[in-house]
Amino acid sequence: MFSNPLIRLARAVLENVLSQLTQQKNIVAELALKPMNLMVQQVIGGVWIGKGADAFVQEVQSLCIPQTRAIEATIGVLGTNLVQARERIERADQDVNRLIQGRLFEAFRFF
Repeated sequence: MFSNPLIRLARAVLENVLSQLTQQKNIVAELALKPMNLMVQQVIGGVWIGKGADAFVQEVQSLCIPQTRAIEATIGVLGTNLVQARERIERADQDVNRLIQGRLFEAFRFF
C-alpha cells in the first residue's frame, strides 16, 4: 500500500490529540467532579450547617456539577468525532490506493 507521508503525519497528530483529549477528560473527572462531589457529601454530612450550607449544596448540585459534566461530555463527543474523522481518512486513503493500483494494473496490462 502506498501510504502518503502526509496521511501518516495526520494520523500521528490525530492520535496525539485523542490521547490529550482522554487526559483532559480524566482531569475534569478527577480534579473537578470528584472534589465537588466530596465537598457536597461533607456539607450534607454536617461539616457545615445552615442556610448558607444548603445554598452551597444546591448551587453545586444544580449548576457546577451539571456544567462540569457537560464539559466532560463535550470532550467525549469531540473524541468520538475525531475517531470517526480518522476512520474516514483511512477509508479515503485505502480507496485512493485501490484506485491507483487498479489504474496502474490496467495501464501495464500486456496481452
